Amino acid sequence: MGASMFDYCSFTHQFMLNYEETRNVAIGHAVSSGDISAGGHLWRVKCYPRGDKEETKGEYLSIYLHHLSESKDAIAIFKMDRDGAPSSYHRNRSARIYASEDNWGWRKFVNRSLLESLYVTDGSFVVMCVVKVVPDNPLEDDPPSDMRSHLGALLDSGDGSDVSFVVDGEEFRAHRAVLAARSPVFKAQLLGSMADGKMASITLHDLAPATFKLMLRFIYTDSVPEDGLLTWDAPTATEKLQDLLAVADRYALDRLKLMCARRLWDDVSADTVGAEVPVDSRRAQAQGEGRGIVTFNHMRTMRSIRDSSLVGHAQ
Repeated sequence: MGASMFDYCSFTHQFMLNYEETRNVAIGHAVSSGDISAGGHLWRVKCYPRGDKEETKGEYLSIYLHHLSESKDAIAIFKMDRDGAPSSYHRNRSARIYASEDNWGWRKFVNRSLLESLYVTDGSFVVMCVVKVVPDNPLEDDPPSDMRSHLGALLDSGDGSDVSFVVDGEEFRAHRAVLAARSPVFKAQLLGSMADGKMASITLHDLAPATFKLMLRFIYTDSVPEDGLLTWDAPTATEKLQDLLAVADRYALDRLKLMCARRLWDDVSADTVGAEVPVDSRRAQAQGEGRGIVTFNHMRTMRSIRDSSLVGHAQ
């Protein structure tokens, strides 16, 4: 079970009242708790055995939570139970912001006739108050997004998957809607009139399973592993990024292409430029898709971006 977003400061107060003694008290007569400090605020609970206003005609028990602090507002959850135990009928709950010296509660919390018939034991009844105070300013900053972890877990579990890909004998389960939303190529392939749109399993060629797995991870989580995690099945992170850049271009994943190009540019040197272009050229010859210029062009683009950024700072 995950940790709660809020750490509540709670307190309870219990009123034990003699029913006969409260039968004839004046409307507006209150039984009060003492002052209670919780969550950096001061509170008081007031119970009116015959209601707090004449409009109740003395037929209802009223109860209120008072926020006594003068300096700041507070968020509190005020829950009431009769007879000290939960009841599906006689239970109330409110979560609200209490302003300075504010109060809120229930004018007609329970009809006294029902109170007598259901909750009076040995002439007395119990009213239980539970208050949870939310700490000050818990929402000053929006909580971090957890979409990435949720979609990553969906990919890992394969729950609800409606298409699978076979890459060099290895199967990967996925979700057509997610792929189509992220890649126009997948959208045309899976949701358009192409034959693949009706196939439950699609076999891909000229692609390494590890590279396809990285691309799927990006599609679902919008992230690429750090270089140290890219080399588990490749000699260098550069080679893996080159492969990933090529498949990103193949499926029109522009953001992934720029991410790969930027990291390749960060690692570029006079030695690696000479090595990188022939590697891609050989792949281009094998695939017949002109991939040989992809890495070089993106590296040149990243150099232009970097140079323009430096000029801007110099000015």
